Amino acid sequence: MKRGALGRCPKCGEGHLFDGYLKVRPVCDHCGEELFHHRADDAPPYFTILILGHILVSVVLGVEIAYEPPMWVHVVLWTPFTILTALALLRPIKGALVGLQWALRMHGFDPDSEDDFALMAREQGGSEL
Repeated sequence: MKRGALGRCPKCGEGHLFDGYLKVRPVCDHCGEELFHHRADDAPPYFTILILGHILVSVVLGVEIAYEPPMWVHVVLWTPFTILTALALLRPIKGALVGLQWALRMHGFDPDSEDDFALMAREQGGSEL
């Protein structure tokens, strides 16, 4: 998880995990580990909102109780803080979740498991793709 949070390949720790801001590379450029199996989906924004909400509510409440600023000051202060903090947290959280999935051998990272699509097709009574 630490390697993923730092934007590195969860296997070797040397290659880059991302091909841009949030797009995970299909394969590690250093060790060749396949990374396209990840299924982070909506978890990174969910955890970002969860963490940022706890930080933001306590800080805003503390400022309101201590200084009682007008509402426009809150808007000016907290809007950029919220946006910048969310953007700063989103990538490391996604990397950590990809690293967790790799460490737990989830979603195709296990070389001994069947392909997710083959399992779904078999469960639904269809043929493999």
